[in-house]
Amino acid sequence: MELIARILFWSLFAVVIACVEIEAEGKHGWAEKMPTWYRTTGFWARLYGIVMARKPLTGYHLFMFFFPILLFHAPFVMGVEWTSSKEYLAWALYLAWGPLWDYFWFVLNPHYAGKFHPNHVWWHATSNWVGGRFPHDYLFALIFSLVLATRAAKVGGSWTILTDHLGLLCGFGFMTLLLHLAAPAYHRWYWRMRLHDDRDKVDIYHRDAS
Repeated sequence: MELIARILFWSLFAVVIACVEIEAEGKHGWAEKMPTWYRTTGFWARLYGIVMARKPLTGYHLFMFFFPILLFHAPFVMGVEWTSSKEYLAWALYLAWGPLWDYFWFVLNPHYAGKFHPNHVWWHATSNWVGGRFPHDYLFALIFSLVLATRAAKVGGSWTILTDHLGLLCGFGFMTLLLHLAAPAYHRWYWRMRLHDDRDKVDIYHRDAS
């Protein structure tokens, strides 16, 4: 039951964060139209580009990168004893959850329904794709996640850590299938909520000086 609860919690968290980003970005992925800075030059931007298959570094992604990392480490400041095994596992979870979060954005974003392909996704077009189905970034993250989970099991002296992590990955796969089934309902809700807008009825919005 604990494993099922973890699968449900982290899948729901991925759905919520994906929806937050969909509301913020719409059809313009990778913060293309958001009021944030973009960098492809400079040491940190170049380093980010190396790690992230030449994607630009943005202020938005800088902070969104650290947000889940902090969450996965939150138990250590809430009474859970830190160990090197648990640290490896926290990073293994992050790397397993990251592709889930990213892919859920495409599943739920109505602008990209049936368009998860490098021809339609410019920020993933710089990556090689596995059979044209998903970018190598996802595969590398999952492989590295398994490596870290294996290390956590070895350091922690329990191979149950690894089998639980494998179960988590299988659970993520199952939840992805369920999300595909639920996505059309979310798409309908997305468009219905945009049939009218009440901003003109609220006198609190910023107005540029004329």
